[in-house]
Amino acid sequence: MKLVMVNQRNICHSERNLTVRGSTKSISALSFLRKSNGYNGVNDKYSVLFKVFLCFFIIISSFGFSQTLSSNLDKTTLALGEVAVFKIQILDLDGKDVQIAPRNELLPFHFEMVNDSIAKQKDIYLRSVKFAIFEEGKFRIPEIEVKVGGKIMKTIPYEVEVINTAKKGDQINDIMKNKDVELDMKDYWDLYKFYVLLVLIIIAIIVLIIGIVKWGRKRKSSPVVTTNQTLKELEKLRKKNYIENENFRAFYVELIEITRAFMTRQYQIPAEVLLTDDLIAYMKNTNVISQENEKTVEDIFLRGDLVKFAKTIPTQEIMSRDFSAIRDFVKRSTKDVEAEQLRNASAPYLSEEDEARLRKLK
Repeated sequence: MKLVMVNQRNICHSERNLTVRGSTKSISALSFLRKSNGYNGVNDKYSVLFKVFLCFFIIISSFGFSQTLSSNLDKTTLALGEVAVFKIQILDLDGKDVQIAPRNELLPFHFEMVNDSIAKQKDIYLRSVKFAIFEEGKFRIPEIEVKVGGKIMKTIPYEVEVINTAKKGDQINDIMKNKDVELDMKDYWDLYKFYVLLVLIIIAIIVLIIGIVKWGRKRKSSPVVTTNQTLKELEKLRKKNYIENENFRAFYVELIEITRAFMTRQYQIPAEVLLTDDLIAYMKNTNVISQENEKTVEDIFLRGDLVKFAKTIPTQEIMSRDFSAIRDFVKRSTKDVEAEQLRNASAPYLSEEDEARLRKLK
């Protein structure tokens, strides 16, 4: 009898409310036991076992609360630029960690974030995202994955339709009236100084490029450069040993070709296309080349033609003399060029000093 009274006392203390995922059901453990144990004629042994099972069930239920994930979108139809609010709420966290997309990265790129606020306590997590869309059409908020502790949950997807509420002929008013602002020179300089500096830099680069190109062309076509190049070509000809081997025909062919190319570059005359007689007449009529150089070119070119057509056979001494004469002619050519430049620059009148200098060069 004493044992039965103790059991009844324990049964009274076992009466409680059970809560699972927000749904509350009141279960009277006392009434349930009274229907299932000694009051219906069941012996005490089974009554004790049943009460142990019930206590175990109550303990498991108290620790079995799961988290509740909910989401909400306040508007599914928006005007262009209208602000909407998307919320995510998680209940019954029990201090567990929440892993979700970082701030301002929760929604797709079409959604312009206005504000993204996060509030988290021990048992609740609240995420409120204000956004706007500036394109017409239908846009989708996909399922958002949330990891709470080791459990992964997902929100439901939403579809947002954006419409243009403006109508044809609607008057658009300014938010504020336009205000005239007077600018002084300092203000204009602050506004356009980078453009001015950029234009000046571009002009400087163009001038520099033009100068480099002209200087390079002038240097390549200058009398000194042309003279040095021709002397190098003559030195290569000498190293071929045509004179020592008495290969007179090859010697005069290359010697005359080098001389014609030199005269074309140095004196600006068509020496490479004119026949020997025509070239000699051209030199005498233009008076570009000094008489000494003209006589040297005439003698060697005429002798070269005779050698090429096998009408004469020069000796090694003549070949050496002609080679030296052409080399000296190339070296003296700069004086002819200077005299021609001075003649052109002094037209229509020449001073006595210039005339004396011109006679000396000639």
